[in-house]
Amino acid sequence: MATVTALYAGLCAILLIALAARVVQFRWSKNVGMGSGDDRLNQVRVRVHANATEYMPMALLLMLIAELNGLGALWLHILGALFVFGRLLHAFGLTWGKGGYHPGRFFGTAISWTVILVLAVIDIVKALGAA
Repeated sequence: MATVTALYAGLCAILLIALAARVVQFRWSKNVGMGSGDDRLNQVRVRVHANATEYMPMALLLMLIAELNGLGALWLHILGALFVFGRLLHAFGLTWGKGGYHPGRFFGTAISWTVILVLAVIDIVKALGAA
């Protein structure tokens, strides 16, 4: 069973829905059917949600592969918690920075990329070791 990955997949799903809800709330309040309605804040909200949908699947897939190949629960929790923290930091940073530079955006992205790269290397090493 992949219970650790299941935990972080659930947390990521909740975050993804929360980010989507911010976009939907804006669209309803401004009667915008699609897109951002040329509103800068909603462009940022749309981008924050899109960015999460771009990175979450790969991170979770790599985590699942690592878990199924025997990576210890402690490492999975460290990497999973870091990834969720990075995604939260990115979302808040991009929003607070109004789409520009903000330390939260930078560090959130850096953490997310680092977790993905670490998991990728772990998976590659495990695959080569099994061959």
